[in-house]
Amino acid sequence: MVSISSFKSSSIQHDGPFRITHCNQYPPNVSNIYSYFECRRKKGSQFSEVVFFGLQYLLKKYLIGQVVTEQKIQEAKLFFQMHFKQAVFNEESWRKILEKHDGRLPIRIKAVPEGRIIPRGNVLFTVENTDPDFYWLTNYIETMLVQMWYPITVATISREFKKILAKHLKATSGSLEGLDLKLHDFGYRGVSSQESAALGGAAHLVNFCSTDTVAGLLMAQRYYGCPMAGFSIPAAEHSTIISWGRNREKEAFERVLEQFPSGPVAVVSDSYDIFNACRNIWGDKLKERVMERSQDSCLIIRPDSGDPAETLIEILEECFGSSLNSMGYKVLPSYLRLIQGDGIDLSSVDEILRKLEDEGWSAENFFFGCGSALLQKLNRDTLNCAFKCSYVESNGKGMDVYKQPVTDPSKGSKRGRLSLRRNTDGLLETIERGAGKPEEDLLVTVFENGSLLQDYSLEEIRKNARLSDEELNPILYNHEQELLHNRIINGSH
Repeated sequence: MVSISSFKSSSIQHDGPFRITHCNQYPPNVSNIYSYFECRRKKGSQFSEVVFFGLQYLLKKYLIGQVVTEQKIQEAKLFFQMHFKQAVFNEESWRKILEKHDGRLPIRIKAVPEGRIIPRGNVLFTVENTDPDFYWLTNYIETMLVQMWYPITVATISREFKKILAKHLKATSGSLEGLDLKLHDFGYRGVSSQESAALGGAAHLVNFCSTDTVAGLLMAQRYYGCPMAGFSIPAAEHSTIISWGRNREKEAFERVLEQFPSGPVAVVSDSYDIFNACRNIWGDKLKERVMERSQDSCLIIRPDSGDPAETLIEILEECFGSSLNSMGYKVLPSYLRLIQGDGIDLSSVDEILRKLEDEGWSAENFFFGCGSALLQKLNRDTLNCAFKCSYVESNGKGMDVYKQPVTDPSKGSKRGRLSLRRNTDGLLETIERGAGKPEEDLLVTVFENGSLLQDYSLEEIRKNARLSDEELNPILYNHEQELLHNRIINGSH
């Protein structure tokens, strides 16, 4: 019987069972299989580029060192005999890996550095065997490697949030101060597993430093060398408020303030009537207690339902006042802020901040929390992730291969050995058919024959993923590009 621990650690079992039979389906005398992973372009997609993240975890967790043992071979042999009801497991080849390579996989993986921003439709990593006897290994590990779709997609969505928040924060405050804390990960309880929480939580931490997903922090610590990648604050939930009873909501709020006199604290305030809570409890009965707090120990009111852009911030302004910042937008007193965590996604964040901006409010006033839209409402087709074979060698001769289905041309694949380069226009592009120059190739060998060759820190990855000047100043950038274009047209450049 195959144990759970075997599935966690063995490369023999953790790929799709149907791949067990593939080694006998390739043409005779094949010696090399070369495949690649990409996020295909799709017309009309919301996302034009992706954040590459998560491969290092998969390599460290599942592929480095001795991953084939005699015990695992015997477990897999019995398991697949029962599963297929016939002898299809390639016991001889797996034992040969154990004997010839000490159980280490003879595979080479080249990839873009983690955290890099890559336009869709470009190669992100390539895989090939390093021993001709084990050509079938390349695509055998596809299922595990394609699970890269998840951290890539979360990191990409998280970064899109950051673009939106940066745009509004810069426009309404003239600064990006506090941007890294503006989007809090609320998604832990809404994902499908602990590993999903860890991968997705860590992917969000590529862009932000605000989270309640502890699994992501532990992954960043263990696999990306970051002692503490994100932060949180004391916060109330509905149970800690309603346990006091409806008539003692004021006492519940007061208790939180008393227990956490220093540092920011968040209090969910919509258990009964958010408007009454803001106007009569926070804005009246507890007003002096709120005003005693400082910017470093501010009260963050959390409405968990409704539209805060409509009336809530106006109620707080009536009770506590406001001031104008350097950009002429209104800001609540520094001891008071809001966090919205209900129904948050890319479109709602932009809509809320647009409404606030139209009403004269700075984005400084708000934090956001996001759960399912960040970690769960996504799938492999969100970014059209695919792993395809593009080159084979047989009888000493190489051949570029591809798929080109007549029923769906968008699923056509690339041909030959691939490289990624920056062209003369400064744009990233994939070179096919082995035509790329090695010195221009941005793909880096990260894994070879059981060894990890590159170990990226979260700090390095965050630097790779940071927003560019163009993304931080899109209007100015577009204007400068237009001026440059005009100078070229007029012959003055």
